[in-house]
Amino acid sequence: MPSPGVVPAGSRVLLLNASFEPLAVVTAKRAIVLMLSGKAECVEHVLDGGAFHSENLTVPAPSVMRLSRYVRVPYRRAVPMTRSGVLRRDNRRCAYCNARADTIDHVVPRSRGGAHSWDNCVAACRACNSRKADRLLDEIGWTLAVPPAPPSRAGGILVLAVEPHPTWEPWLQAVA
Repeated sequence: MPSPGVVPAGSRVLLLNASFEPLAVVTAKRAIVLMLSGKAECVEHVLDGGAFHSENLTVPAPSVMRLSRYVRVPYRRAVPMTRSGVLRRDNRRCAYCNARADTIDHVVPRSRGGAHSWDNCVAACRACNSRKADRLLDEIGWTLAVPPAPPSRAGGILVLAVEPHPTWEPWLQAVA
């Protein structure tokens, strides 16, 4: 376990483009390299005052960094659908009973022609997933409180990649 004030090199940092748009999530080690090479500047530090230490340099641990130069990002049509992405989108809560979810379920089962897409997949607990099996919601009398939908493009990839740090919130909400 790291000593107090020392940040693990694998911790995550939100990287903003020069225009303050969320660009990526990088490791703290990569963020320090970007900062020391002059390619990025720290916008916000870790709240607990953690730092990286070398023999003759101490660098405060960044939480949010901004690139010095604008980077053009190629357009991506849609946020790729993954199991972890569905669980993150639904806050790891079961769409049927609101318990902690650990699997995903197809609202219209694939055996009945349902697609493997953002619009047809929801987070589910194992009990509800087993109980529903390959039946439709109408057949068992269940309803969804919120219909499944793709995440918003504005930070969807970033938010779905890792659990967002509380200090990232203003930067992620700015584009939402």
